Amino acid sequence: MREYKVVVLGSGGVGKSALTVQFVTGTFIEKYDPTIEDFYRKEIEVDSSPSVLEILDTAGTEQFASMRDLYIKNGQGFILVYSLVNQQSFQDIKPMRDQIIRVKRHQRRGNKSIPKPPRPTMQTPLTFH
Repeated sequence: MREYKVVVLGSGGVGKSALTVQFVTGTFIEKYDPTIEDFYRKEIEVDSSPSVLEILDTAGTEQFASMRDLYIKNGQGFILVYSLVNQQSFQDIKPMRDQIIRVKRHQRRGNKSIPKPPRPTMQTPLTFH
């Protein structure tokens, strides 16, 4: 069975655990309990094949920021979570995104580019009156 590793990142208190638990179990957690690191597994179907999604719910505090490189190195997909009522939490995910790009840079791949037809050029400049 194929396994996919997803890492959930974001500031403390933005709802990373609530989103993860709701996705995995279908229940919503209302009580805030700061996470250090929680690991979840959910069976899913990808391209009609049974697969396992391994989800790592990470700590949102700077105290555990040093562990992020390891999380990112081992992850295959990333979910960056922020709060709609906390503008700073949106700003906080930018360095996390940059860290993902830095750590996973050598892993980025592209596949099949559809060539765009040449754009027509204007022989006469447009003027507006």
